[in-house]
Amino acid sequence: MAARAPKSIEKKPSLSMRLPHISLEQWRCLIAVVEAGGYAQAAEALHKSQSSVTYAVQKLETTLQVRAFEIQGRKAKLTPTGEMLYRRARLLLEDADAMERAASRASAGWESEISLAVEILFPNWLMFQCLNRFGVESPQTRIEWYETVLDGTPEALSTGKADLAITGILPPGSAAELLMTVRAIAVSHPDHELQKLGRPVEYRDLRKHRHITVRDTSVKRDKKALTVDATNRWTVGNMATSIGAVSRGYGFSWLPEEKIRNELRTGELKPLPLRDDRQLTQPLYLVIPDRDGAGPGVRRLAEIIREETKSTCFEYKRDPSGFTLP
Repeated sequence: MAARAPKSIEKKPSLSMRLPHISLEQWRCLIAVVEAGGYAQAAEALHKSQSSVTYAVQKLETTLQVRAFEIQGRKAKLTPTGEMLYRRARLLLEDADAMERAASRASAGWESEISLAVEILFPNWLMFQCLNRFGVESPQTRIEWYETVLDGTPEALSTGKADLAITGILPPGSAAELLMTVRAIAVSHPDHELQKLGRPVEYRDLRKHRHITVRDTSVKRDKKALTVDATNRWTVGNMATSIGAVSRGYGFSWLPEEKIRNELRTGELKPLPLRDDRQLTQPLYLVIPDRDGAGPGVRRLAEIIREETKSTCFEYKRDPSGFTLP
């Protein structure tokens, strides 16, 4: 006779963690007793009977085989173990509440992560304000912030790297809205040779000195897209490095006035007396690459950026040394 094939044994999935013996409601009662100052006050705060609150806490103590409270006079005081339980219980309830809110956001379609490509001319402190305000409304959404230069922002949009962008160069066919216009001025250290000419600085003067620029972050960056065709040039990776180099007298650069307000005020940087008083202006646009397909998180963040920028630019319009709307 042919041997029978052994029956396959169906394995039941095992839980990696055992189920808790204490309910969230019991922890809630413990917290209420501590924070309200007694069982009667906790019962009133929780809209429960005093007996139900007392039973919940006593059941917790019995199950865990601990004493959370000890009676001193007519008052119940936390034991050292009770203090530990109280602290952990608060964290547990906060995590549970956060999980419920996150699930609610997820069911409404809020994204778990949003990617931003932001031209470095946009003020960092203003973006911090926007992200902080958004974080209060959607704390479970992670933010991926790419600091981009020139063509790096349109490239992030075209490759799908960014859900939202602030750019000075509009991708072909993109729907964009103007946020602000940033001014850049030519500056150097006060002791730089360009400051000692005793006359207005001309373009040929600039070509004789080191020009500090920030590298285009796009893969296909155009090395010809420069302010000055200077032989001596340092190209750095970010705006902070550029400001640091110029502040220490290593060259000159066109820098966004808003980014160097402190350096101008302290005298680390000084505007160059150009013959034509040439200032560079750069409009910055807000771009949502897929408006129809954008999730509620992207749309809400875009709305916050609009509101914060409009409010800030309105204030700066009163100060001619700051950035303005056109």
